[in-house]
Amino acid sequence: MTALSWVRAHRTSSTIVLVVFLVLAALTVVTLGSAARGGDLDPANPARNGAQAVARVLADQGIELTVARNAAELGRAPVDADTTVLVTSTDQLGLGTAREVGARSRAAGALVLAAPGRTAIRGLRLPIKEVYADVERAEAGCDDPLVSGLSLEVGPSIGYRTVAGGGRDPVEACYGGTGPRSESLLVRVDRATPTYAVGGIDLLTNEHVTQADNAAVALRILGQHDRLVWYIPDPRDIAAGDAGSLAAQLPPGLVPALYLTGAAALALLLWRGRRLGPLVTEPLPVVVKAVESTRGRGRLYRRVRDSRHAADVLRATTRRRVSGLLQLPHNTDPERLAEAMAAALGEDPAAVHAVLSTSPVADDEAMVRLAQDLAALERKVHRL
Repeated sequence: MTALSWVRAHRTSSTIVLVVFLVLAALTVVTLGSAARGGDLDPANPARNGAQAVARVLADQGIELTVARNAAELGRAPVDADTTVLVTSTDQLGLGTAREVGARSRAAGALVLAAPGRTAIRGLRLPIKEVYADVERAEAGCDDPLVSGLSLEVGPSIGYRTVAGGGRDPVEACYGGTGPRSESLLVRVDRATPTYAVGGIDLLTNEHVTQADNAAVALRILGQHDRLVWYIPDPRDIAAGDAGSLAAQLPPGLVPALYLTGAAALALLLWRGRRLGPLVTEPLPVVVKAVESTRGRGRLYRRVRDSRHAADVLRATTRRRVSGLLQLPHNTDPERLAEAMAAALGEDPAAVHAVLSTSPVADDEAMVRLAQDLAALERKVHRL
C-alpha cells in the first residue's frame, strides 16, 4: 500500500494529525515570538510589564548594556568596579544561583535586586526581610544622593524591613515609614558592594516609569556606572533541591490567610450549629404491626428453606431475653448461659445448651419443636 492510498484509507485520522501539527506549529511560533520579546522587566519587552524604555534611555546616555539570560552568560559578562549588576525575576533564583550572583557581583560597583524574595535574601545574606508595603507614593527618606529629593509612585508592592540584630552591614531605608518596624520600597545595604533591594519594581516598567520621579530614580540607580549587566535568571540553572525551603516559595500572606480562613470556618460552624433545634419526629407512611413483621419474615425463611438461619434468629432472641431475666450481660457465652439457666431451673446443662445452641433443625417439624422448647425455657425462667 502506497503512502497516498494509506492516507485515503485513513482520511479522518490523517486530518486530525494534520490539525494537531498545525496547532503545535502555531503555538511554537507564538511562544518564540513571546520569548524574543521577554517577560517582566525584560529590557527587550515593549509591553507594559517590560523595561525596554529604561534600557533604551540608559543606552542613549552611553551606558554599556549587557543582557545575561542565564548563569553562564552572567559568568562571561565583564564585571568590575565600574559596573552595576541588575538582577530581575529574582523569584527564579535558588540558593546556589543567588550565591553565584553574590560571588560574581563582589567586584561590581553596585548590585541592584528587583523585589528579592526570601530565597534570594537568604542566599545573599542580606539583613532584611520582605513584608507587604502599604505605600504607593512616597518621598525619599534617606541621605543617598542617588535618590535624595525624588518621589516614587508605584502600585501594590512588597517592602523591606531591617531584621533584628541585622549584623555589621548597615541598612538605609528609603521611600517608606520611619523606624525599624516600617516597610520601605527601596533599601540600601552598605557593604563592600552597595546593594539595593527595590520592592517597588513598577518604577522600572514601561507603564509606570513616567509617573512621579520614577524615571529619575531608575536611571540614577542603574546608570551610576558606565556599564550595566542586566541579569535575567533562568530557572533551569537551579540544581535539584536548591530552590530553598517550601515556606520560602509560598506567598508571605498565605499562612495568615489560612489561619483566618480556618477561624472563619469555625465561627460559621458555631454560629449555624447553635441554630439547630431539637430532633423532629415524623409519622411513618405505613405502620406495620410486630406480629405481621414476624409472620412475614417467617414466610420468607420458609420460602427460601433457610431453616438454619431461622433457628439461629430464634435462639439469639431467646438468649438475649433470658440473659436479661437472669441479670447477665447480653453477650454472655451460650455455654455459660446454659449453665446458669440449668442451675436456676435445676435441669441438665447439656440439655439446656442443646436447646439454646446445638440441637439440629432438619425440617419444619424440628423447627416447631425448637420454637416450643425455647418458649418453654423462657416461661420457666419467668416463673423464677
